[in-house]
Amino acid sequence: MENSSRLLFSNQWLLPNGLLSFKRHFLFSRIAITLALLALSLFSFSSSAKTRIIQDEQGQFEIATTPQRVVVLEFSFVDALAAVGVSPVGVADDNDASRVIPAVRELVQPWESVGMRSQPSLEAIAVLKPDLIIADAERHRTVYQDLQRIAPTLLLKSRGETYQENLESALKVGIALDKQSAMEQRIHQHQQAMVEFKSHFSLKQTVQFAVVSEKGMWLHSPASYAGGVLTTLGIASPIVDPTDKAYLPTSFELLLKTNPDWLLLGAYSDPNIVDDWQKNPLFNVLTSAKNQQVVEVSPALWSLNRGMLAAEQMAKNLEQILDRS
Repeated sequence: MENSSRLLFSNQWLLPNGLLSFKRHFLFSRIAITLALLALSLFSFSSSAKTRIIQDEQGQFEIATTPQRVVVLEFSFVDALAAVGVSPVGVADDNDASRVIPAVRELVQPWESVGMRSQPSLEAIAVLKPDLIIADAERHRTVYQDLQRIAPTLLLKSRGETYQENLESALKVGIALDKQSAMEQRIHQHQQAMVEFKSHFSLKQTVQFAVVSEKGMWLHSPASYAGGVLTTLGIASPIVDPTDKAYLPTSFELLLKTNPDWLLLGAYSDPNIVDDWQKNPLFNVLTSAKNQQVVEVSPALWSLNRGMLAAEQMAKNLEQILDRS
């Protein structure tokens, strides 16, 4: 009887202990599965994004991720990235980072050069392992397929674009980066800033920007980026005849005919063709020359670097120029 009681006592504890072990195992398994699912969901949240479809210059561009390593092949795209706090890993910067204006460089981390904008190095781009390339429709259409083999490539207008087209491209860049809301806010902020700048200008005189080199002069018409910025600021153009050409090759005779009140020159070489023209007595017939309103400006700011940051710097620069008059 004593042995039987002892056995019964033991059996009473064997069953609960078995259940307890089973319950513990089941509980730990559930915790492990829950943690695994949580980790998976967090990974999915950080590495995926809603699929976006963008109409670019090649057709429909589709992207379903948030790019982390972006290579850009024009200065205007660096401006767009900087506007929403994204640093490119590579830039076609003509092997000279200083060609990107300081206002843009201050907002991004240093990048690797991938060569010339006109002919970027495919090898240098591939080494950077980008997950997005942003290329210029005019310069890079011929190497589009090569770029596509490296990474998804967004083909947008840059060279020869208008001011409004630049804002449209910036929004497309924002969508591709999965930062549409941030880009929309920055564009709105930019437009408000330009309205504020415009209120500072009461100028009734015409202003003409031109680039010059030893080879010639090119007036930037209202159809150009710089011309569009001036129009947005309420500044009149001396170019009377409507044109859809952004850059107008200009002879000395045509400059005399255009006769701007202010002539802003972005010089790509020193000396340049204007040095020769100034030796001609007729140069002083120009209103801008007579009134000492021929002013040298940065070609990097006024021509090479298109974008919201560039436009705001151009407005500040123009304000400084006119305040000195």
